[in-house]
Amino acid sequence: MRCIVFFDLPTVTYHDRKNYERFRKYLLSEGFIMMQESVYTKLTLTPTTMELLKRRIRKNVPPKGLVQMLVVTEKQFASIEYLVGNRNNEYIDSTSRMVIL
Repeated sequence: MRCIVFFDLPTVTYHDRKNYERFRKYLLSEGFIMMQESVYTKLTLTPTTMELLKRRIRKNVPPKGLVQMLVVTEKQFASIEYLVGNRNNEYIDSTSRMVIL
C-alpha cells in the first residue's frame, strides 16, 4: 500500500514558512519520498502500519493550509502514467524490508 500526501501550505509569514518547513521535514523523517513539489509518497507493508502512519500524520499537520492523504495499492501506484518528464530513479523503492547491496 502507498500513502500519498498532497499539501498546499501558505508561506506568507515567517510562521507560515516555519510550519511548511517543519511539516516537510517531518514527512522526510517518516521515510516519505518526494514525487514532486508538495507531493510525497511512502510504501507500507500492512494495513496496520498504514493506519499508524495516518494517525501520526494527522498529529503533525500544520494549523493552516490544505493537506490531503490518498492510500492506493501498489498495483494502482505502478499504473501512474507520466505525461511529461520521467520517473525519478534516484531512490530505490522496494517492498522488501532488507536490501543487500
